[in-house]
Amino acid sequence: MKKSLPLVRSNCKLSRAIWGQLSKSRLNELTELTRRYGLSVALGDIQLLGYRWYVTHSGLLRLAERRRCHGIRVQQIPRFCDPTTSHWVFKATIFKSLASKGFVGYGDANPSNVSPVIRGAEMRIAETRAVNRALRKAYGIGLCSVEELGSVSSRPEPSPTKHGSPMASNGNGSGNGQPRLRDRLCLLIRQHQLDPDLVKRYAADFCGTQELRGASRDLVESFVAHLASSAKEDYDGLICKLNSYAQSAEVKQ
Repeated sequence: MKKSLPLVRSNCKLSRAIWGQLSKSRLNELTELTRRYGLSVALGDIQLLGYRWYVTHSGLLRLAERRRCHGIRVQQIPRFCDPTTSHWVFKATIFKSLASKGFVGYGDANPSNVSPVIRGAEMRIAETRAVNRALRKAYGIGLCSVEELGSVSSRPEPSPTKHGSPMASNGNGSGNGQPRLRDRLCLLIRQHQLDPDLVKRYAADFCGTQELRGASRDLVESFVAHLASSAKEDYDGLICKLNSYAQSAEVKQ
């Protein structure tokens, strides 16, 4: 318990910096997940999307390493696969020890259940989903993993004001049950391993504001769509564009 306290404090502090003021119940959930599984916000082991916690593939692999997982076996299920339509199904088996009989998980992916951002990578997504499900079974994790999501579609809970009443929807929020733009942006950054600071600079420039918070929701939504498209269709070009903001910052200094 005492060994986990530094990580608990770090996770809570960093989560506020990334996702803003969180409700007491969300922080309690994060604290329990940290103590039980040693998940790290800084390392990207856990994500908050639509006010729900999700574990990540990298977080599950690090957990398996800490628990000295003996091995992972992944098999394609040919009779359920169709390369012509990008339908894939995989079976993963986790062996926690040499004597383990194995924990089995299945993962499927096709164009209808993956995000448009990662369309074309259905085979890899199916394999990852199978491994994630098997790891979650093996180590008793009830959280869904980010990679198992077809898209971010959770309904956000209202953010309380000082007096406990819901805040009005702003440029980053949503008043109609759609995912918050900030959550969608965080997911893109996580999926494509982009530099958050450079993305913020790019977003502000794209929206024509000094800071992203000053842009309208429509502009931010346009940027998120643009970023998703660029990451999929011209990843190298996107990285070059982001790096240009790092260079301009060095020149100013």
